[in-house]
Amino acid sequence: MTSYEEKEAPPTGMEISNRPAGEKEDMSKRTYIRWDAEGVEQVPPNEAEDIQAVADMINDLQKMQWNNHRHCYTGTHARTQGLVKGKLVVPDDLPKHLKQSLFQHGGEYQVVARYSSEPGDPGLDDRIPQPRGFALKVFDVPGEMFEAGKDAPTHDIEFNSTPALDLADAKTTKEIIGLRIKYGGNQPELYKKLDARNDTQLQKARDTVRNTHLESTRQYSQTAYRFGDYVAKYCLVPSTETQRKLYDETVKPDQHESDILSKWLSNFHSAHDAEYLLQFQLCENLVDQPVEYAGKIWDPEKYPWQTVARLEIPKQDSFNYELKSFWEDHMRVDPWLGLKSMQPLGSPNRLRRVASSKLRRTMNARKEVTVKSMDEVPGPIPAPLAPSA
Repeated sequence: MTSYEEKEAPPTGMEISNRPAGEKEDMSKRTYIRWDAEGVEQVPPNEAEDIQAVADMINDLQKMQWNNHRHCYTGTHARTQGLVKGKLVVPDDLPKHLKQSLFQHGGEYQVVARYSSEPGDPGLDDRIPQPRGFALKVFDVPGEMFEAGKDAPTHDIEFNSTPALDLADAKTTKEIIGLRIKYGGNQPELYKKLDARNDTQLQKARDTVRNTHLESTRQYSQTAYRFGDYVAKYCLVPSTETQRKLYDETVKPDQHESDILSKWLSNFHSAHDAEYLLQFQLCENLVDQPVEYAGKIWDPEKYPWQTVARLEIPKQDSFNYELKSFWEDHMRVDPWLGLKSMQPLGSPNRLRRVASSKLRRTMNARKEVTVKSMDEVPGPIPAPLAPSA
């Protein structure tokens, strides 16, 4: 098993995943670690210097992008594969231990979402296996916000298709990005450097991920977050039979075009509704479930996923050009602007707080737009989401 692998067993209902039917444990009886407990976060020496070094390298990469494309993109997830609008549905009857933060009360929240490829190259060929991403901006959320986002009642939720993060902490990120910059055009030499590391398997796994239809792909937070009183990771699981069947549809380099993932998404969303289960995996043991190091998967058999909400995406055009331009050039997706009760935790998330670059706004001469409601997002609202006349 590589460091990226986890059992793919998408559930069919609102139950706990990765646990056979008939073995439903009362998860409320477990002891979960509080988010503010001693040892949850432990900032290592020199982390601030490592984070600044990473921020500087990301800016250098963005300048290289601008030189190649005469347009500057984000340091990661630069290639948009699709954009959709939908709603997040929170049930009224969650058990007490899951009634946390945004999920404390039942309700429905409008969302806009983006599918992406994880690397920082917007021209990356879809036929090249790499991690894929998904991001949600949730509107009209109740609760106390971080100071930087206090004027917008939104919360951003970010995902990646691999459960473990190769840029596992600030120190690792500095080392790996440095190697990718130096040897990115020479994979044999890069692999020699990676083979000399203790985390070789984790670092090389990104090049062998399963290259499949994005609508069938399970997505993960990779890093830990505050979940109200507790600590958790989260994932998004395709839950319709149509989506699950697409898991067998993989990219074939000798048969498919370089933009096949976008085309598959467009064909799917034009003909089908989509549905995902949003699940959380609560922390019970900081040795088994480290917060500071995101390169280790929290064992889902030992610490099961628990469903807290359902994401519904009605049929629609999944590649609106105006929305694509608006998201890439004007919108900001950053959980450090959202709910304090879902605070990002651990070294990779402290890095993200600092390394969120404003350089691309400057180089593209674009202003950041603080979006407060779905009405401010370009593109049509699908009929099932539109308010009644």
